[in-house]
Amino acid sequence: MAPKTTKRRSPHEGGAYSYTTRGGTLWYWKATITGPDGTAKPRVKRGYPTKQAALAGLREALSASAKGGFTEPSKQPFGDYLATWLDSLRLAPSTIASYRKNVRLHISPNIGSVPLASLTPVTLDKLYRQLEHDGRADHRSGEGLSLRTVRYVATIISAALRDAVEQGLIPANPASRAHPPTARQAKSPEMHPWTEEELKDTFLPWSAANSEHHVAWWTLSHTGMRRGELLELRWRDVDLAAGTIAVRRSAGIVRNKGEGATVEVGTTKTGVSRTIAVDAGTVALLKSWKSERAGIGLHLVRPDSLVFSDIEGRHLHPERFSRTFQNTLARCRKEHPELPVIRLHDLRHSHLTILLRKRVPVKAVSKRAGHASGVVTMTVYAGWMPADDADAAAVFAERPADKVRADDAL
Repeated sequence: MAPKTTKRRSPHEGGAYSYTTRGGTLWYWKATITGPDGTAKPRVKRGYPTKQAALAGLREALSASAKGGFTEPSKQPFGDYLATWLDSLRLAPSTIASYRKNVRLHISPNIGSVPLASLTPVTLDKLYRQLEHDGRADHRSGEGLSLRTVRYVATIISAALRDAVEQGLIPANPASRAHPPTARQAKSPEMHPWTEEELKDTFLPWSAANSEHHVAWWTLSHTGMRRGELLELRWRDVDLAAGTIAVRRSAGIVRNKGEGATVEVGTTKTGVSRTIAVDAGTVALLKSWKSERAGIGLHLVRPDSLVFSDIEGRHLHPERFSRTFQNTLARCRKEHPELPVIRLHDLRHSHLTILLRKRVPVKAVSKRAGHASGVVTMTVYAGWMPADDADAAAVFAERPADKVRADDAL
């Protein structure tokens, strides 16, 4: 039997070769490649961690060459790279949709034509300052974006360029040396929680008599759930006998240009489920709500049915749900003008700040909120925790009685 021979590549097909750097051995491919202008010439691409990776890059280049021309990756326009990068992401649909929107509105129109290898920290800083000055592209076009949004745009750019470095397309990430708004500058909007009296003595009694969504407002304010968590809550998650609610999922809006808005179900914000206790009043209200829904149709109270849905059992639109709260509050304030204007999310803040003011342990509040840790709770709500400085001064000044008598005898 004749010995097996290894097929050798033709000279124009190139090959993969190793070279030594201070960091160790890397690989490059070399081949004759046809560019977009139809010119064939030797090309080299370095920076691959393994021979297999270099050969994969070579095959991709040869394939592009055969289809009409290979573009050196580092010369690829940033906008084209972003389009490919977005298609490769494995993130929640809502996150990818948000990334696409920001790329379409704020990144590609400004620096999409810049070659990947030509991006510099100065280029990115210029973009960030421009967005801060007149970056809005909606009905308020010409106004500046919030620092929070500009920082979010910078986060997208940094992640995309970090992956470009890992793929060997560019040697370093210019975003790491740019200067977007800091976390402090781009802090979340100031929260405006209600006091216990404003919530329990004013709004909830009024909504009980005037709002068809009263049970939803009550449940949000008595559990601290997020909007999406409430709108994805199903009857199988509610144990009325035990007085608990299991928060396992969240519903959110996904918008892709040309496709409209859809409601998508995903995990909670931290990706971790939690079970929270509910008080007897909330249990009684949910029992009454379930009976009321059953009277409309049994399809609304099956174990997998949504607790809060439309008549057909479909998800309520999250953004319309928030607007409904704003309209409800506006009607309430006609009778109670002293009631501060808040967002729907501030019902959650109201729940948590009331607990902290009553000196419920931070660990318990954090678990109820679904925060990653108590540190998050303390960071977000530090300004709403009881001021203990006066108590600390008094404790320090205390002296045991026997010590006082001993000192007086001297």
